[in-house]
Amino acid sequence: MELGSRDAFTRTGTLGIEEEFFIVDADGRPTSGTDDLVYGRDPPAAVPHGFDHELFKCTIEAQTPLIEDPNRAGDALRSVREALVDHAAVDGYRVAAAGLHPAARWRELAHAEKPRYRSQLDRIRYPQHRNTTAGLHVHVGVDDADKAVWIANRLRWYCPVLLALSANSPFWNGYDTGLASARAKIFENLPNTGIPSAFADFESFDRFERRMVEQGSIEDRGELWFDVRPHTGHGTVEVRAPDAQRDPDRTLAFVEYVHALVVDLAERYDDGEAGSGSEPASGSGPDPALRRELLDENKWRAIRHGRDASFVTRDGEGTVPLGELVDEECDRLGIDGIRDVYDAESGTERQRRIREERGLDALCADLVLDGS
Repeated sequence: MELGSRDAFTRTGTLGIEEEFFIVDADGRPTSGTDDLVYGRDPPAAVPHGFDHELFKCTIEAQTPLIEDPNRAGDALRSVREALVDHAAVDGYRVAAAGLHPAARWRELAHAEKPRYRSQLDRIRYPQHRNTTAGLHVHVGVDDADKAVWIANRLRWYCPVLLALSANSPFWNGYDTGLASARAKIFENLPNTGIPSAFADFESFDRFERRMVEQGSIEDRGELWFDVRPHTGHGTVEVRAPDAQRDPDRTLAFVEYVHALVVDLAERYDDGEAGSGSEPASGSGPDPALRRELLDENKWRAIRHGRDASFVTRDGEGTVPLGELVDEECDRLGIDGIRDVYDAESGTERQRRIREERGLDALCADLVLDGS
């Protein structure tokens, strides 16, 4: 039984980045190469703990080591990506990135043999059998467990914003879904996904996590697949909302934003905001009493419209377009990355354009990482 602890929360501001990728053949089509990469050879020196399976044999997860200095996040991310690309190339494979691979047909792809995933397939059945998704997960260290829960509560409103900016999965099982992020909709068919309810404090979250394990709903805490959660093993707040990205600069823009949000909220908590009984007009995130149905509405807007979405505001009284929100957030937090992402062609738009102009083969080739 894998359970975490309040004692895990010791430091604020450290980073960890987890990216999920597709292992593809020379033509950029998903292939079952994960066993070779995970078990066949020693891992590369840059990734001493190796890579890990995801649900399908064509999917793999790469994690950075603990990043002490956020300014080194780019170096850490690129080092891991380059190591994975080189490691895969030894066996004749390539690596591709998107929230869903446009050529992946779940009925034709083999599942991983790892006992954890075999158990999930047996328990969850159809929703997990078709789960060909790939996401980006960002961990930011927090030095107090109650603070981490307070921050996670407020980050719930921002998860749809991150999803809209990162939307990169219009195609699933061979067809255009009409969605900006079909990954998010496919993934939330699993149990324990989506935007969670607010928790009063760490004790409340810990009690929930333990009950889910002890009552057999999940086998370990890692099966709480919410868009944001306190990670009781790493001592972090983990944001799991974004689609996977081919371009490392896009990934780093989302890492920069999540880190800035967590650090800002941690400072507000330390300044006494948690006990003030009030919420500032902007900046600190929503009142945790904001109905989850409104948060779900915002997520749907992100899933459907991506960069063209507008969102129900923090107070629930109006809406704000994504572009306006991005400008406000960049000015407030002193960041630039998400503004660059918003101003550029979105991942979803790029995929649709390439498929329309040059076909599926060209799109598959475009999603392949070059290692940089």
